[in-house]
Amino acid sequence: MAEERFDVVVVGAGPAGTAAAYTAAKGGLKVALIERGEFPGAKNVFGGVLYRKQLEDLIPDFWKEAPLERAIVEQRLWILGEDSAVTFGHRNYKYKEPPNCWTGLRVKFDQWFASKAEQAGAIPIYETVVTELLRENGRVVGVRTDREDGDLRANIVIIADGVNSLLGKSLGIHREWQPDQVSLAVKEIIALPRQTIQDRFNLDDNEGCTIELIGQTCGMAGLGFLYTNQETLSIGVGVMVSDLRKKRIKPYDVLEGIKRHPMIHRLIQGGEVKEYSAHLIPEGGFDSIPPLAGDGWMICGDAAQMVNAVHREGTNLAITSGRLAGETAIAAHAKGDFSAGALEDYSKAVRASFIYKDLKKYRGVHGLLASGDSEMLFEKLPQALNNAAYEMLLVDGVPKKEKQKIAFRHVRDAAGGNLNLLRLFLKGWRAMNG
Repeated sequence: MAEERFDVVVVGAGPAGTAAAYTAAKGGLKVALIERGEFPGAKNVFGGVLYRKQLEDLIPDFWKEAPLERAIVEQRLWILGEDSAVTFGHRNYKYKEPPNCWTGLRVKFDQWFASKAEQAGAIPIYETVVTELLRENGRVVGVRTDREDGDLRANIVIIADGVNSLLGKSLGIHREWQPDQVSLAVKEIIALPRQTIQDRFNLDDNEGCTIELIGQTCGMAGLGFLYTNQETLSIGVGVMVSDLRKKRIKPYDVLEGIKRHPMIHRLIQGGEVKEYSAHLIPEGGFDSIPPLAGDGWMICGDAAQMVNAVHREGTNLAITSGRLAGETAIAAHAKGDFSAGALEDYSKAVRASFIYKDLKKYRGVHGLLASGDSEMLFEKLPQALNNAAYEMLLVDGVPKKEKQKIAFRHVRDAAGGNLNLLRLFLKGWRAMNG
């Protein structure tokens, strides 16, 4: 492949990169979309939820053709005890028209999304690794690939190469993440008959359900999930790498423990594991967002730490950041200015969006999770809440006033006393409210 010149080179064909490539190509720019995998989605992993609004901003009525699984009408939260669960949830049929979100499988969705970028004019370059950025006088002017004579020149390079972002590190904006700034997530795809899934989750037709799980992570900071697809379930857990190191526990063993939980086992029993995958998830939040633009480059998606761990949102942030990067590239070409000053418009657009505002709101969550209270937050308190619920709902002749005292005692003792409980409440309140 001889050296070629493009208006924009996008590195990474995940949701962020593809959104950037689609936007820029549709705006008339000559765009190259580079992906190291055999095809888009071959090496990408995510929990499994795709949101409507952010993709609809790019492709109206996309759901009428995209390879989606089920439209989510119910979202549940289960706080797991050893053999029980305190449950919260919301089912609303307003989520059906138009849908709020769907479950999806990246191996299908990413290929479809990349095909839309190709139809818009982006040139796909797959099975290609970008080894370094080309720079002249401090400005990024293209990329070098692992192909023979594989340099590609560009006015702008959009970096969307994932959580480890080797290109971000080469720019000096992306440091090696500390173990408490990333989670290691493991996920299985379990096959079950379509009707079995609908019966077990009380669903009709293409309706879907998501279940987020707190507890039973061996006292480590982490969250699990169970999502319904058409004829499969996506089940997984993400655990802070720092806790995995301390406990010397493999994340797969954590997932196996969750699968054995009686509340979970009854939903997945009889299923056949079709796929296993693992992936790092950025958890640093607001304070880990790097500089987003410089001379000849922009960075978006996971590479820019754009993940809302509280609401388990990542794909929608990635798509929006990619779109904003693509729009900035179009404006820069209109002006003929690819300097840091011109591309700073991308940073401003991100700061004005829900991405920045949501991540700022929850900026204290990372400190809460890294505070050393993991065992209390993810083992002792979930079990205590289940014990308290059991006491309150058990009709055994004990007066309700006494039961309230017993229930509160479970929670207080798990927190280490009244003062610790108050301290934890205040820390949690501050973490969740910016």
